[in-house]
Amino acid sequence: MRRKSPRAGKDGRALGYQGRRRKGAGRDEQLRILLRRSAIERRVRQLGRQIGADFKGERVHLIGVLKGASIFLSDLIREIRLEVSLDFIAVASYGQSSHSSGQVRLIKDLDNSIEGLHTILVEDILDTGRTIAYLQRVLLQRKPRSLCVATLLSKRSRRVREIQPDYVGFTIPNQFVVGYGLDFAERYRNLRDICVLELPGGQR
Repeated sequence: MRRKSPRAGKDGRALGYQGRRRKGAGRDEQLRILLRRSAIERRVRQLGRQIGADFKGERVHLIGVLKGASIFLSDLIREIRLEVSLDFIAVASYGQSSHSSGQVRLIKDLDNSIEGLHTILVEDILDTGRTIAYLQRVLLQRKPRSLCVATLLSKRSRRVREIQPDYVGFTIPNQFVVGYGLDFAERYRNLRDICVLELPGGQR
């Protein structure tokens, strides 16, 4: 029986797991597909069109949050039919664990000024909201014309800060995910699908 790809609702909500279980690299880790590449491509295309419509005739400045958002950003920017400029910022909160440390620190700042620019902060996953809240505070001090947030994934159940993203790819359950730029201890970023990572014995 041919397996169907995961579907997503109109708001990008993931509607269930359709992928098979398979072994990951190292320590019998298990990867279970949550979102297939085809579903991600469709949703990124929709987000690009939405941004294009919202900022019609304007220049937009995208800020990618390294390293996780790099693949999402590279696909998203090609779907925006506007004048677009680009910069990167990096923060640390996870380290080598699957749990956030709860502490956020800036480890790479922007290369250019964002003053007077329509700015979109592009993130891989909106979890507790601490990272985005920190970055919003930092960036708003630099007087952009506007500041929006685009996130590929959102875990609403994990939110501890009141963050309302402007563009959301998919709302997902509270499970640790890797692939399409997201990592576990710097591994799995190159997976084309987004997968749930399960460690042996429920270890984290």
